[in-house]
Amino acid sequence: MAGEPQADCLFCKIVKGDVPATVVKETETTVAFRDINPQAPVHVLVIPKVHYPDAASLAAAEPAVAADVLREAGEVALQENGDSGFRIVFNTGAGAGQTVFHAHAHVLGGRGFNWPPG
Repeated sequence: MAGEPQADCLFCKIVKGDVPATVVKETETTVAFRDINPQAPVHVLVIPKVHYPDAASLAAAEPAVAADVLREAGEVALQENGDSGFRIVFNTGAGAGQTVFHAHAHVLGGRGFNWPPG
């Protein structure tokens, strides 16, 4: 059921504490932790504690929690990267590079980024 923890979801296991992660910030509704395969000097994932497969389904079902994820992504970016700029990325679907199907934001910083990405 949407919103409920999924036994086979890596990020649900991190939320529950069954899988270790380097947590940098936690709130009532979110957990932020370092990516195990960083793509930039700063690469933190911010996830909702509730399970939805992607950012679009999270925003449709629980817009307040989606806003929490985005707010915390901004706060983590400032905490980890100061005011030197950052990128927040939501991959939605396998075709966009999503590999863990639990909504999450990638907070990237610590280097310059080109536009367009890809």
